[in-house]
Amino acid sequence: MLTRFRPGPSLHEQVEQLGLLAALAGRWSGNGFNLISLPDFDSTLPSTGDKPFRTLLSATHETLEFTPIGAHVPNRGSQLQSNSTDGQPDITIFGLRYLQRINDADSHEPLHIENGFWLNVPASKIPKEAPSVVRQGSIPHGSSILAQGNALLSPDGKPAFATLDSTPQRNPAGAALGSAYLAPLTQAVLPARITSKDAVKNPNAVLADALKPFSEHLKSTTVLTVSSKNAGGVLNIPFLQNATNNNAAATSVEATFWIETVQPENGHPFEVLQYSQSVTLNFLGIDWPHISVATLFRQ
Repeated sequence: MLTRFRPGPSLHEQVEQLGLLAALAGRWSGNGFNLISLPDFDSTLPSTGDKPFRTLLSATHETLEFTPIGAHVPNRGSQLQSNSTDGQPDITIFGLRYLQRINDADSHEPLHIENGFWLNVPASKIPKEAPSVVRQGSIPHGSSILAQGNALLSPDGKPAFATLDSTPQRNPAGAALGSAYLAPLTQAVLPARITSKDAVKNPNAVLADALKPFSEHLKSTTVLTVSSKNAGGVLNIPFLQNATNNNAAATSVEATFWIETVQPENGHPFEVLQYSQSVTLNFLGIDWPHISVATLFRQ
């Protein structure tokens, strides 16, 4: 669909209209941890079959870049047919495009690349929706995501890292999974760079450990939370549509980003971007959490 963009806004207007998303703008780089379970019946590399699945743990290096779109993006409202004097006026969206690149920190093997947008969406009366933020992304597996949520300032200036459970679950629900499905997680060997003892059970522990050197000097924290379960979803090519086959299909994504400003006692303030993301992969009638966490610094 073609749309006509208005002339580009000034830098001040971009910051104002991006709202709390403005804190993302720029280039970030750092390290993280990735946990994923994959089908493994194929003996062709990189699979190691013949097994139902394998668990892969990786220490990661990542760059994440955000660039303002630089233009007003109008979404068109319409009049109510029952009352031609009333209706929904146009809304204007501002946002940032992003590019995410993740490699294995030890082998430097590419693990993930994703591009897309973060959008600041104003309130509307038709439909009746509060202001929100949206993340839409494309992944070259043949998957696209749309996740919606909220942006806020942390009341106490600090992030809150909830426990992030990596335990797989049957879907549809059934008998509890036995040790054959849980042992590969509990017995997995962590990469040497990952020192958090609870990293597999709760990957958010990696974030908490990474923040410890700065935790006493946090000045403020912006929190962005999105989910494809609230609005949006995941679209996959036919190979990944689990309803017609048993290939590993992404079915949902949830993520929280924390942009933290650190003010050392001696020195200049700096910013840290941390995120925690869980993508649900379904195969073998099981939902497997694919969890990624990272701590990045503004470059």
